[in-house]
Amino acid sequence: FFFFNSLQDQFDNLEKHTQWGIDVLEKYIKFVKERTEIELSYAKQLRNLSKKYQPKKNSKEEEEYRYTSTRAFLATLNEMNDYAGQHEVISENMTSLITAELTRYVQELKQERKSHFHDGRKAQQHIETCWKQLEASKRRFERDCKEADRAQQYFEKMDADINVTKADVEKARQQAQLRHQMAEDSKAEYSSTLQKFNSEQHEHYYTHIPNIFQKIQEMEERRIVRIGESMKTFAEVDRQVIPIIGKCLDEITKAAESVDHKNDSQMVIEAFKSGFEPPGDIDFEDFTQPMKRTVSESSLSNSRGDGKSEPKFGSKSKGKLWPFIKKNKLMSLLTSPHQPPPPPPASASPSAVPNGPQSPKQQKEPLSHRFNEFMTSKPKIHCFRSLKRGGTGPEDFSNLPPEQRRKKLQQKVDELNRDIQKEMDSRDALTKMKDVYIKNPQMGDAASVDHRLAELGQNIEKLRLEVQKFEGWLAEVEGRLLARTEQSRRQSGVYEAQNASGVNSCAQDRESPDGSYTEEQSQETEMKVPATDFDDEFDDEEPLPTIGTCKALYTFEGQNEGTISVAEGEMLYVIEEDKGDGWTRIRRNEDEEGYVPTSYVEVYLDKNAKGA
Repeated sequence: FFFFNSLQDQFDNLEKHTQWGIDVLEKYIKFVKERTEIELSYAKQLRNLSKKYQPKKNSKEEEEYRYTSTRAFLATLNEMNDYAGQHEVISENMTSLITAELTRYVQELKQERKSHFHDGRKAQQHIETCWKQLEASKRRFERDCKEADRAQQYFEKMDADINVTKADVEKARQQAQLRHQMAEDSKAEYSSTLQKFNSEQHEHYYTHIPNIFQKIQEMEERRIVRIGESMKTFAEVDRQVIPIIGKCLDEITKAAESVDHKNDSQMVIEAFKSGFEPPGDIDFEDFTQPMKRTVSESSLSNSRGDGKSEPKFGSKSKGKLWPFIKKNKLMSLLTSPHQPPPPPPASASPSAVPNGPQSPKQQKEPLSHRFNEFMTSKPKIHCFRSLKRGGTGPEDFSNLPPEQRRKKLQQKVDELNRDIQKEMDSRDALTKMKDVYIKNPQMGDAASVDHRLAELGQNIEKLRLEVQKFEGWLAEVEGRLLARTEQSRRQSGVYEAQNASGVNSCAQDRESPDGSYTEEQSQETEMKVPATDFDDEFDDEEPLPTIGTCKALYTFEGQNEGTISVAEGEMLYVIEEDKGDGWTRIRRNEDEEGYVPTSYVEVYLDKNAKGA
């Protein structure tokens, strides 16, 4: 019985220990699960951080990312996004390879543990039942032996008594024999039960219980091995993403090494280059001779009759240098800007204008009219600072410096051309759809797209007019900048030949921020380089090659600059096809070429032509 209690105690100890092992496993699962939540939270915070500092589309921040330093920062943000992705990979792998697997294993382990301890209790109950049977058989054998002894003693007593009848003695003898037989039967039963118990006990302690303990031991060892493998997987999941994280860090380092301070400085110079020329030297004003004082730059009145300057009222702003003085803004409004050769004229309908489109010509207005207009109107933008405050400038960007104005106009022209291309693509697609509807009426009504085609045609025409308008302003600015560059190169020699110090600074000081000039006609004659000297540089240009021929459908009188007259039915060479402005450039001979309305001619392009 002592062994039974001792064995029961061992089962209790094993049950407690195996339950503790399962608790450890569940604790580790909880640890890994919290680690995955931390990885996900960290990845989410990294992504939010990267998104927070990403440049907003169509904003000023997006323009700032053209510098190498800001591009490197943008690359860092993108790599941090990938870096966050690797932490998400860590979380996913730990969840699938550790948490999910161990959770499933714990459930299996609990079932196996329950089965083993159930078998142990069953074996324990069986051996206890056998022991109770043995004890009952033993007590019965002992009782029967005692009863047989008492029956034998009673028989012997009756047999010795002479007063007892023979019948009573025989009855006592039979009772004694019966008790002896019962004792023998109990002895045989006890002997058989004892042998059976000994066999069961041996089987219990040497076979069943060791097997159960062995299975419990193997189960516990598998649990220990499994948790060790999970810890190894925990490290391997981290180690697998280290190369990718290293690549992210290498890309950040590479982006940092690509920062070029010289390139960024040059981009700033190009972005804010105004195209202005530095002001000339300030003339000495001799106050000892008031009547012969040098002409002041702040004067608003000049004599045009004889081309000589009149005495100007004294100016204290002589020591102030452009662009911090507002005198240039006033002078730019009082005189017309210097105009370069006009661009190809705008297109118009042949039926509306028989002789074709007319080129716009700007005429100079009287000085008094310009002055009155300046005094009665307020400029829309007084300085560049108003642009930073979000003010809207003129459509032609005349409020900007020449170089900035040229860039803005070029961007506008490119944007309009892209819009025209989109509209033309839409029109071509609708045209093809209409053709499909015409061939297969069951697919749709061909007339249903006519309204949209008409709208697209109107949009294209409006955009072409806009392109033509901005190209005109662009050509004006480019011509002015080119002329100014040539003039600046040649003025150095002219200035050295001037004896009058006042003339040396007039052209420089009268230049306004939008590129216009305010010198008088007589001063322009003195300072301006003859156009023939400038045009000589382009005399050696090779003529454009012909790309086809054309036939004049109508007579066109080219009365404007850049156009050429053609007669109906005349055959000519095409050297430049329509760019979307409604004009085609043609050539009659080596000396005669110009623009004609595209609608006035029928063009036959030669795709294989490579030269004139």
